Amino acid sequence: MAYRKTPAEISRLEAARDRLVACATDVVAEVGWAQASVSAVADAAGMAAGSVYQHFPSKAALAVEVFRRAAGREVEVLGEVLQGPGDPVERLRCGIDVFARRALERRGLAYALLAAPAEAAVGAERLDFRRRYRALFAEVVREGVSAGRLPPQNAEITAAALTGAIGEVLVDPLAAPDAQAAPALLADLTAAALRCAGAPTD
Repeated sequence: MAYRKTPAEISRLEAARDRLVACATDVVAEVGWAQASVSAVADAAGMAAGSVYQHFPSKAALAVEVFRRAAGREVEVLGEVLQGPGDPVERLRCGIDVFARRALERRGLAYALLAAPAEAAVGAERLDFRRRYRALFAEVVREGVSAGRLPPQNAEITAAALTGAIGEVLVDPLAAPDAQAAPALLADLTAAALRCAGAPTD
């Protein structure tokens, strides 16, 4: 009969895996994907490098899990704002502000998620998550058009423009932070994004 792990063993393994991903996320936020070696992550987690491979078959597999969890949380937070109650234009404004503010609060991780050089597998995840961001923006733009709060437009194209523009605007500030410039950046980025969708900005 094949050996089956007990619930306690499964729980311990899951906890160890979660801790490993959390430590890897911190390492990536500090040094980027390229420098986040298995050894560096193992040191941060207080384990031997060989132990990492008990949970992930490769550095790329660990990197993908780090990206999925971190980016997934950002999609979740953005979705809570964009899909919430109230005026769609106000939700759009709040969503852009929340996304950018969260990025600026944890710049290293945000830069890793948006733009830092990474393995091909992470690049593929980036494309998938950009589609998820676009879907959220497209939905709220369509609501705005239906409510007469936004002019008629192709919501998918507007959403793609918003997704690309927001990421592009944030790249340099994330890589070379200037804390004093953050409030003006947030205001200018939000205003530009609302103009892109045809919303009033006053």
